[in-house]
Amino acid sequence: MERRLLLVSNSTLHGGGYLEHCQRDITRFFGRDVKRVLFVPYALHDQDAYTGTARDKFRSMGYELDSVHEAQDPVDAVRRAEAIFIGGGNTFRLLKSLYDNQLVTEIRRRVLEDGVPYMGSSAGSNVATVTISTTNDMPIVFPPSFSAVGLVPFNINPHYQEPPPGSRHMGETREQRIAQYHEEPDTPSVLGLREGSLLLVEGNRATLLGTSRARLFTRGEPAVELQPGSDLSFLLTC
Repeated sequence: MERRLLLVSNSTLHGGGYLEHCQRDITRFFGRDVKRVLFVPYALHDQDAYTGTARDKFRSMGYELDSVHEAQDPVDAVRRAEAIFIGGGNTFRLLKSLYDNQLVTEIRRRVLEDGVPYMGSSAGSNVATVTISTTNDMPIVFPPSFSAVGLVPFNINPHYQEPPPGSRHMGETREQRIAQYHEEPDTPSVLGLREGSLLLVEGNRATLLGTSRARLFTRGEPAVELQPGSDLSFLLTC
């Protein structure tokens, strides 16, 4: 079975509601075959409220939503899932909870072996990659490893941005922080997804979608700007 991923930079875009900016992409991605989506709300503390928000949105799109935190057996819930959506929040909290509930391996198996559609937003996109080392979040908890689910062979930096014109802030830019990451040996490429951008992966094909450009960082090479519609399939063979 082919892997199918929809990796979104952000859940909310200025001027719109929750997942409104990518609603059309979501319904195209899940299609009519999927009836129920398993939601993973571990990235936020109030998982009941988070689930309520996601459930209302998915019902408006024609899908029922179950939350893994409501299941008696989270592993069994993943094994029975028609589709998986991992939402945003704190990436360290999310990954620790995935390890604590023994879901890292099971999610990887369902997506890569069974072809279960996987959608991630922000932190949910981070954990789909090689490691969470390029997240923007603070390490408020400590997962047993930075190694993530590994659905793609590169990393993502959601919410990627440059300093606004005229900024007097003297701290490192996002680009400088990614360059520091690439000072370490054997570090994978990093796809900086700006607000409003998302990546669609279908088998061995990857396409940049959305309304914003992305920026690709590869160790030892100049950064590259990518336009919406760009074919990024080469990233899947890195």
